[in-house]
Amino acid sequence: MNDHLVLLSGTSATGKSLSLRNIKNPEGVMYLNTEVGKKLPFPSKFKEFTITDPMQIYEAFTKAEEMPEIHTIIVDSLTFLMDQYETQYVLTSDNTMKAWGEYAQYFKILMINYVAKSTKDVIFTAHTLDVRNEKELTMDTLVKVKGSLMNNGIESWFSCVISTKKVPTNQLTEYKETPLRKITEMEEELGFKYVFQTQLTKKTVTDRIRSPLAMWERSETFIDNDVQLVLTRLDEYYK
Repeated sequence: MNDHLVLLSGTSATGKSLSLRNIKNPEGVMYLNTEVGKKLPFPSKFKEFTITDPMQIYEAFTKAEEMPEIHTIIVDSLTFLMDQYETQYVLTSDNTMKAWGEYAQYFKILMINYVAKSTKDVIFTAHTLDVRNEKELTMDTLVKVKGSLMNNGIESWFSCVISTKKVPTNQLTEYKETPLRKITEMEEELGFKYVFQTQLTKKTVTDRIRSPLAMWERSETFIDNDVQLVLTRLDEYYK
């Protein structure tokens, strides 16, 4: 079982890719870019690959198992990966009903046959949208995909779902200080900070954030936008 499986979800421009900047031993990261080769927002020492066909993801996970120097695989982003599959394999199919079924199976095979069996840390990023829940009459914040995958939700495949947020600094002072959250002078001046939200609050009850039981203190509801903090905590939690 892969204990180090993380989904970084959030709206556009809230720091998903930037949060990858402090991963230890960056030369050991296999970075799979599904967003047409868009450059990372920081100088990277990752082993970077541009994915132009969704099937290359399967190949990358297989290849990584043969590379002992690789310790982490990043798929940035799952949203664009599934869009790629739709464009290349669903919309071009003569039998779209069958193709939509294969769209769902592509993701399930990725998670069951590759991600779950991987010996590497695995990080996915994904974009979220607000979607109306007709049953509960609420607006749910979730990773939106198409077809039958929407029924259970992408987040249900992950035990650790972290949300990237842009939060006013005066809201952060409501929480006790923690070494995992530092407000810089510039952030004080701007009046906001890019953070990870690790657990739900009463204002975000319709978000699909989750983590293993008692993995985070309440003071750590909002922490610095740094995925290495999450990986370190997973190490500590599962020891």
